[in-house]
Amino acid sequence: MLYPLSYGGLSPGKLRPRRGPKGNVPAWTSAWRLRWHGVTSSSFYSRPVRAGWWSAPAARAALIIVLLVLTSCVRQATPSPAEQRSTPPPWSAPRDAISYITAAGLEAQPLSSNENSRVVDLRITVDGTSVEVPAHVGIDRVRALQAPVHTHDTSGQVWLEGRETDAVTLGQFFTVWGVRFDDHCLGSACGALKVTVDGKASSAPREVRLAASRTINITASS
Repeated sequence: MLYPLSYGGLSPGKLRPRRGPKGNVPAWTSAWRLRWHGVTSSSFYSRPVRAGWWSAPAARAALIIVLLVLTSCVRQATPSPAEQRSTPPPWSAPRDAISYITAAGLEAQPLSSNENSRVVDLRITVDGTSVEVPAHVGIDRVRALQAPVHTHDTSGQVWLEGRETDAVTLGQFFTVWGVRFDDHCLGSACGALKVTVDGKASSAPREVRLAASRTINITASS
């Protein structure tokens, strides 16, 4: 009867245990332990070779191919259309800012656009209550784009950054925010509207150039 080559072609009972590399452990016993742990040896190699493993470069290449296939099959979601809200505050920042940037007639620019930086302080009061200007107005985080007018936090600071910031108006900012703003109304508040720019009342609030302003106060009542 023939036995597997792992026994050297001999019956296990006829194997001659010889002194192994560690103490009195037979060499064939050490070989079986290595085989049990997933390591095989061959007379063609001078050291054990781990079985069933890819090389690191091959694994990385396969991962890159899989990621390329997956990303090429996934399409970016279509942005929701811009809407100008005529509701009471609070007013959140639109998620799909790209639609609102386009509606305002502004250029969507990369998030890294930070040249020509200016800051305007905007304070809003509706029916005697302060209204928060939210963070990320004019910033499309899904598509990594921003308007030349936007906010970074809830401090009330409106940032002008990027190209073509000189001509941006207060009306365009509210369009980017998605809030109705005209000569008479702010959101749902259409009773009275007063806008002061650096302490002076404005008769055409939508046309106020932000680059020429430092502090803007808007007071509205229902």
